[in-house]
Amino acid sequence: MLIGIPKEIKNHEYRVGLTPSSVREMVAHGHAVTVETGAGNGIGASDAVYEKAGAQIALRAEDVFAKADMIIKVKEPQAGERAMLRDGQILFAYLHLAPDPDQCADLLKSKAVCIAYETVTQSGGGLPLLAPMSEVAGRMSIQAGAYCLERAHGGKGILLGGVAGVAPAKIVILGAGVVGSNAAQIAVGTGAHVVVIDRNLDALRRMDRLLGARVTTVFSNQDNVEKHVLEADLVVGGVLIPGAAAPKLVTRAMIDAMQPGSAIVDVAIDQGGCCETARPTTHAEPTYMVGDVVHYCVANMPGGVPRTSTYALNNATLPFALQIANKGWRRALQDDPHLRNGLNVAAGKVTCREVAEALDYTWDSSDSVITM
Repeated sequence: MLIGIPKEIKNHEYRVGLTPSSVREMVAHGHAVTVETGAGNGIGASDAVYEKAGAQIALRAEDVFAKADMIIKVKEPQAGERAMLRDGQILFAYLHLAPDPDQCADLLKSKAVCIAYETVTQSGGGLPLLAPMSEVAGRMSIQAGAYCLERAHGGKGILLGGVAGVAPAKIVILGAGVVGSNAAQIAVGTGAHVVVIDRNLDALRRMDRLLGARVTTVFSNQDNVEKHVLEADLVVGGVLIPGAAAPKLVTRAMIDAMQPGSAIVDVAIDQGGCCETARPTTHAEPTYMVGDVVHYCVANMPGGVPRTSTYALNNATLPFALQIANKGWRRALQDDPHLRNGLNVAAGKVTCREVAEALDYTWDSSDSVITM
């Protein structure tokens, strides 16, 4: 199979679909890899390094899309990239379709086979291809929050951990999953007062075992969410319903009642955000104000630390990418039900139930396209 790796073009996105070592693995399995020139610059991997690993270098993205049997990316294809997809071509990347009707419509029109990292599952539950980036984003959320709380950036001008004789900030983390647990680990390290809210008691118990008395765990209901959000200096939104739009836990009324200079970092923005006032921002312009509350809603947070992110992501994605390349997408999905759960769009059909429900499409089972 010919694997194509285009350069990422989303705002300040420096990650890349395959590292040089992953390219070497692909080539060792008998596949050819074409990498767009400069695609690896953001992780310190030059064209020469990719050539040494066995890749061919393409001068334009158009050349990559025109020839490749499978496109491996990080972020969802932008409009110009979607226009280059073709019938039967495989796209393996983060898609986050539920809050993105334009992208879904374009992918359906292309009739490409679109497998989303974020809905691939694993035995025992969990999302193995989303988890590495959730770890990164969760940890970054606290440093982003610290930035937002500085007076120069619209915040109330407080240090997360305070100092001797001065109280620390209160950080409220919505969700005790991968994002929330990683955010909490960094948050407690700053010395802040940390509260984690979730409706999953097992997740709260795991958090309690992990961090003990350094974090307060709270069951999620409307009263508790409202109480703690209104008291918070920093709110981190880390809730997730796989494949579906994020629930709006923080309402506009809560935003209006929050303390002036408070901040929200909505990590759930890829799935529409868990705050009613959230809208996607970029690394170039990461924040905006709603009333007196700073909002940080960068939709590709891990792109800010591309070396860490790319290598962490490739550790998880490479085995699945090899399955697809070695077997072809139909056989690979037939053999692996967890990979099959990643199929979101194929042959002009929506095969992810949550995406279909969110965007009001007819849902077709993955079997309906795998056996065509």
